[in-house]
Amino acid sequence: MSAAIPTLTTDRLTLRGATAADFDAYAATLADARSQYMGGPYTRRGAWDMFCNMTAQWQLSGYGGWIIETDQGFAGEIAFWHPPHFPEPELGWTLTAQAEGHGYACEAARAALVWYWANTDAVTVVSYIDPKNARSIALATKLGAQPDPDGPWAKGENAANTTVYRHRRPS
Repeated sequence: MSAAIPTLTTDRLTLRGATAADFDAYAATLADARSQYMGGPYTRRGAWDMFCNMTAQWQLSGYGGWIIETDQGFAGEIAFWHPPHFPEPELGWTLTAQAEGHGYACEAARAALVWYWANTDAVTVVSYIDPKNARSIALATKLGAQPDPDGPWAKGENAANTTVYRHRRPS
């Protein structure tokens, strides 16, 4: 399955495919200690693997990641992805430290979910969230996702490091 990466716009954001020019800002974001909840901090090489994965998902799955851009530039990433160790697709996000606290992640996630429901047959998508990541838990809850105690964890994860939040297709 192959898909062109769509550009999505909201009142304040552009969600677009990644370019090579985005990598330095992306790598800096994943090198920050704040990336601990998504397996980081990452080396530059590890960030490159994630950066390429975000883009390759479009080719492999028909969905993938977007760069979140504001009028100030790079603000983070929002992505649907389904690596082999995940039992189902996940919606994940990360922002730069400067972009946090402005509602960008919520705005980006809402736009991404609208796109996902319109372009897939999925009835749910999960977000795997570390129970200590209060900001992501608050965002998932604001988006209407609910903890799914029966949701399967990604390989190597467990209740101590992951809560499965389930987003459901609107009726």
